[in-house]
Amino acid sequence: MKKWYRVALVLALTFFAGAALLASLGRGDEAGLPLSLAFLMLAIGVRIHAFFGGFAFTVLLFSAITLAMYFPEMFVQVGSFQLKGLIIPLLQVIMFGMGTTMSLNDFLGVLKMPRAVFLGLLCQFTIMPFLGLGLANLFNFPAEIAAGILLVGCSPSGLASNVMSFIARANVPLSVTLTAVATLLAPLVTPFLMQQLAGQYIQVDVWKMMADTARMVLLPIGAGLMFNHFLHGKAGWLDRAMPLVSMAGIATIAMVITANGRDGLMQMGVALIVAAALHNTLGYFLGYLGARIFGMNRRDCRTIAIEVGMQNAGLASGLALTFGKIATVGLAPAVFGPLMNITGSCLATWWRNIPLPDDQPDKSITL
Repeated sequence: MKKWYRVALVLALTFFAGAALLASLGRGDEAGLPLSLAFLMLAIGVRIHAFFGGFAFTVLLFSAITLAMYFPEMFVQVGSFQLKGLIIPLLQVIMFGMGTTMSLNDFLGVLKMPRAVFLGLLCQFTIMPFLGLGLANLFNFPAEIAAGILLVGCSPSGLASNVMSFIARANVPLSVTLTAVATLLAPLVTPFLMQQLAGQYIQVDVWKMMADTARMVLLPIGAGLMFNHFLHGKAGWLDRAMPLVSMAGIATIAMVITANGRDGLMQMGVALIVAAALHNTLGYFLGYLGARIFGMNRRDCRTIAIEVGMQNAGLASGLALTFGKIATVGLAPAVFGPLMNITGSCLATWWRNIPLPDDQPDKSITL
């Protein structure tokens, strides 16, 4: 197998060189296909190494986004069908998959560790929204782009945070409980925060947003929970298929949003990338700091940091569509998602290699 990974890496270098050559010859508009193929081959090739293999899906997203940037017409409309109509159904499938990985025990975790859960939720729904507000003002983004940054900040954490907590040797049961509870609270908390913080940028209909969020979150997750409860262990094919279906869904959503918002990305892509990176990384730092200040042990601090910094960009994308502003409000979630996977993987791997002392809470604010 490693032989084929090496072949893929060689092909990736070849395609990157081809794209660079086209750009140097003033034919940059023709570099899209070789550049997308280069990222595709790199996504396969990085699996040769355990550490870099964790970035394979993120690199694959770069391949998909590159294709959408160069050939937007392919991902905007097919015949008379607007492809943005796929976003909410795909998100519901992803949420159903999320529900199949959960059980009622994940929600009962609140009773087992109430202080950690309360603190994690408090940090998540305060740090990220207000960070988003500060960054939107700092970069002076147009109103709808600023609203997209806030939408990411007001969203709950996603399943990726559970994976990163596992890699980081953090408190995985706490991570799963925080994700589950934050997701269930989203139909109430996210619209309220958006009205209070983003109402200055776009019109927010709280009741409609609550209904839309419930439709995208509660119904499919509830169906997934029921499926898991009654058919646990009886549908192994679904357990194997759902991760692939979810990844395909995320990639499709990213391509559709990128294609629809291509002009906006061309105008302010660098600034938006910097803002999203700051939003994400400061979320980790302030989440960890807040947990340490309140005396949580370091394993739980790692968990809360990851839960705070890694938001459900897919849900934010779906909500952007319900606003009718996927090409503007949807840009921040599209940028935040891939960046979050890169920074989360790096942080989790770094923490994995740092031994944890005993897990007794103390007041010293150290890593």
